Amino acid sequence: MLKAAFDPVQLAIPFFVLAIILEILLGRFGKAKANYETRDTAMSLSMGFGSTVAGLLLGSVIFATTVWIWNHRIFTIPMTAIWAWVVLFLLEDLTYYWFHRLAHERRIWWASHVNHHTSTHYNLSTALRQTWTGGVAGTWLLWLPLTFLGFPPAMVAIQKGVSLVYQFWIHTEAIKRMPLWFEAVFNTPSHHRVHHARNARYLDANYAGILIIWDKMFGTFIPEVDEEPCSYGTVKNLGNFNILHNVFHEWVGIAKDVAASPRHALGYIFGPPGWSHDGSRDTSHTLKAKWRARVEAESGDQAGVGAP
Repeated sequence: MLKAAFDPVQLAIPFFVLAIILEILLGRFGKAKANYETRDTAMSLSMGFGSTVAGLLLGSVIFATTVWIWNHRIFTIPMTAIWAWVVLFLLEDLTYYWFHRLAHERRIWWASHVNHHTSTHYNLSTALRQTWTGGVAGTWLLWLPLTFLGFPPAMVAIQKGVSLVYQFWIHTEAIKRMPLWFEAVFNTPSHHRVHHARNARYLDANYAGILIIWDKMFGTFIPEVDEEPCSYGTVKNLGNFNILHNVFHEWVGIAKDVAASPRHALGYIFGPPGWSHDGSRDTSHTLKAKWRARVEAESGDQAGVGAP
């Protein structure tokens, strides 16, 4: 009940490799949309390997903390009960939604998550750009309440792995849309392309893991529209393939901001990405506001054309 008998992510690695190779081949032969760039793909693969190493380094601390929480649990939920897996599926997916949303809305967690968004391409290899510093940032703490409720740590670990495996296939441009009923309930390539887009229209949206219903419930869902294709990367793309810069640049940025303005340290650490004490920088909120104002102005101009 403490350690999972298997790791869904590890079992899926051969599938990941074969799927990436297949997507590359389909793209090369013009059978599917698949943009790959050698240095970018190498970066994604290196980040995936580094994330695994980072996870091992902090694994004992996370495991020990989880075991302590388990020893003080409220209930004991059986791993053999089907209802328990259904409930855990929903609760873990909801937990992922809030983790993911906070990872975009709070700079300290964005610093650990941003490397997943640094690629200017969107393909299956992008899914491998996983965090190196999430353990240090404490993102794993959000899952501890599940263990405190009484879900065995092994059970939670398996469900987290299932979620990650699911999210692999949605990192693609090869699939345009799934059936309407599927798009309405589940996270899909179309929904997740929006999440990875740097267009002002699409910022801060579609945080779902498996179920897109959470975004619809909490007002963060934005559909992909054909008239505005997704442009990928971060608001200000890094423009290099230096892996250390990709992984740590936002942490360095936080340190510089705090050193330059210690009175506003809390804002620079826990405020939204782009926050500044003098308002001189753009956040996602201000970028979207500017976009809306521009759209409204253009609509007004068009409405006025030909008016008497």
